[in-house]
Amino acid sequence: MSKWIEEVKGLSKSVKAKLFFTLSATVLVVITFLIIMNNFALEKFYLYSKQNTLKDVYHTLNDYYNGKDHELDLETELEKVAVRNNFDILIKDDDNINIYSSSKNFYSVIGGTTEEIDKFSSGKVLEKENKFVIKQQRDFKNGLTYVLLSGQLDNGYYLYIRVPVTSIQDSVKISNNFLLLIAGFTILLAAVMVSVISKKFTEPISELNQIAKRMANLDFSHKYHNTGADDEINDLGKSINVMSTKLEKTIRQLRNSNIELERDIEEKSKIDEMRKSFISDVSHELKTPIALIQGYSEGLVENVNSDEESRKFYAEVILDETNKMDRLVKQLLELMKLEYGKRQFNNTSFDLLELEREVVRKSQVMLEEKQVQVEWENEESISVFADDFYIEQVFSNYLTNAIKNVQEINGQKYIRISNQINLEKQKVTVNVVNTGESISEEDMARIWNRFYKVDKSRNRNQGGTGIGLAFVKAIMTNYGNDFGVMNEEEGVRFYFDLDLEK
Repeated sequence: MSKWIEEVKGLSKSVKAKLFFTLSATVLVVITFLIIMNNFALEKFYLYSKQNTLKDVYHTLNDYYNGKDHELDLETELEKVAVRNNFDILIKDDDNINIYSSSKNFYSVIGGTTEEIDKFSSGKVLEKENKFVIKQQRDFKNGLTYVLLSGQLDNGYYLYIRVPVTSIQDSVKISNNFLLLIAGFTILLAAVMVSVISKKFTEPISELNQIAKRMANLDFSHKYHNTGADDEINDLGKSINVMSTKLEKTIRQLRNSNIELERDIEEKSKIDEMRKSFISDVSHELKTPIALIQGYSEGLVENVNSDEESRKFYAEVILDETNKMDRLVKQLLELMKLEYGKRQFNNTSFDLLELEREVVRKSQVMLEEKQVQVEWENEESISVFADDFYIEQVFSNYLTNAIKNVQEINGQKYIRISNQINLEKQKVTVNVVNTGESISEEDMARIWNRFYKVDKSRNRNQGGTGIGLAFVKAIMTNYGNDFGVMNEEEGVRFYFDLDLEK
């Protein structure tokens, strides 16, 4: 029931329904007005018209009998008037002798005596002059209402003319019924016409409404189909198409501008974050070398040790700390660029095994100091696609970390390098394993952070800068490749993935 009510409400809001109801209401108002005019004005107008006709006939007959128009065939004219206007006409002379009668019935009704005539002539006076009077009377014998002119001509003749009024009353009823019939037919015709005509107007309006709703939801894909008609609706459709195109273009430009603005804001945010991080890291890490430089410089200035060897030692310490500061600042800048996507990789195809052997060769001095040998699980050439400069840094950091932390476990001390190919993923996993103590779960999550060191007791000469693994994380994150660390039975395994040559 509620659904039906909603449908009726929706229909009542449509243009077609409004047109139909408006047209129907207009027709009913017009018909009602005509019926009211029929009931209250038509009869009065009819009586007024007949009164004038009666007076005209009276004056015409009076002029004739006064000798003004002898050529007029009065009897013929009276018959024409009687037939044309449905008049009953009776003329008597001053001796009450019938001179002319258009209806025997009229003559028999009036009778022959003056008293009978006066009795018959009673009724409502409509108009009265010196020689005639016009009355409205009702004949109770036949139930009809008449308008009667009774008067005397200048020559002494008596003139009686009557016209029935009942016919106009019947005409009013017939006219009203006919008007009601016309109203029903007009409303039915209006329904058909509204259905046909409104379709021509409502269809493009509905289409424009749908387009406007789509535009409100920022969907500009639908356009108005130009009908070629020279009317306001087609012009509106053209204007909406133009507006849709311009809005689409403007919104696209705004979106692009907004994306660029968001990118600029994000870029600025990254730069600010990078600047703050860089300042924080530099200020934290340079405290020790600056303090050393300051202390040894003051010693030289104050000539604490006057011998040449001591001054040389002071100068070497200052130079060494300066070099460490320079290297640290450069590494931090490079790390910042990697972490914030400011570094472009020069990816090429190269032999992974050849790169690994070169790094091992450069680290030979450290390997000899630790008295450890590098073991290779496989020595097949593997072609990979990446930036060999940064991959060398990743592998070098893993190898250096393994050399620093390698220990003898259960009579074994080694560093093992292996490359495992996964053809399904088109990846190769590089593994660097060293025997030694395991890393705790807490430290595993933190060793990739800048300046974090598992062994807090290591001195500055052996501990490094603490950003090597942070370099690994930044480089692998840029490539989107996997990396990590795992504890094994006798040591620790660090690994990272590379893309095979395409």
